[in-house]
Amino acid sequence: MPFTEVADRVWVAPQPWCDVNVSVVGGAAGMVVVDTSGSTAAAAPVAEAVAGLPGDVVAVVTTHWHHDHAFGVAAFRARWPAVPVHAQETAAAELARWGEDTRLRMAADPAEEHAAELAATALVAPDHVFSAVSVLDLGDRVVELVHPGAGHTGGDLVVRVGDVDLVLAGDLVEQSELAGERSVGGLAVPGLGPDCHPLAWPSTLDVVLDLLTPATLVVPGHGRPVDRDHVEQQRNELGLLAQQVRDLAAGGVGPDEALARGEWPFPRHLLADAVRRGYDALPRGGRRLPLA
Repeated sequence: MPFTEVADRVWVAPQPWCDVNVSVVGGAAGMVVVDTSGSTAAAAPVAEAVAGLPGDVVAVVTTHWHHDHAFGVAAFRARWPAVPVHAQETAAAELARWGEDTRLRMAADPAEEHAAELAATALVAPDHVFSAVSVLDLGDRVVELVHPGAGHTGGDLVVRVGDVDLVLAGDLVEQSELAGERSVGGLAVPGLGPDCHPLAWPSTLDVVLDLLTPATLVVPGHGRPVDRDHVEQQRNELGLLAQQVRDLAAGGVGPDEALARGEWPFPRHLLADAVRRGYDALPRGGRRLPLA
């Protein structure tokens, strides 16, 4: 899909696969591509479109390790062979640990529409990793990479372009209206999958909120840009989820029955991983055995 300029020299193109956003930030010294789509074949036309924007690609940034964000890097390396690939250090470790197994599993799934593409995809490991903050100098502007904490995954990062008051939030913020069963009232539920961190996610979004002004444009990993109020609403909903896990555990409700007994801010059928992960993250003192 074509790139749309959402702020001065910041372009976003939602992709048909997973409605994932590929973003480009341009400066005098070149362009930074943020996320690359889900396979080499899916990313190849994206790289072609990026080549039509003003400047050369001087960096690729991966917001987290999941396939729809990280598996298309090889298409950019094919066109810009020396381009560095940036990621937070935990995301790089997660890609190394789970990426190839995920690719092979999806490629072998007869129900996976993109199986052949995934079978032909070669994963590219990030070669520029950081812990908390990194800065990319584009000459007339800087691009900040910030790891606000764990949430959707352990290695999420957000990209801040301060001169235009814009943040690329990755999957720490969700909006997509194409999420199907993961949609409530037309807005997607945050991706609470098997590697999420539901107890940490609210405080992680508190850090993100500290980066935002009332006028900040926030581009989520999927869907159209949103504002600070949208981010705050999702933070509060995730806070309710985290508090419900803590309350149930403190009341002696075990993880196997918590999903059925809790009052959740999101549809129950989407929360099995989140509840399990929440219980696993509790300290020993956060759980009580039933008295009966």
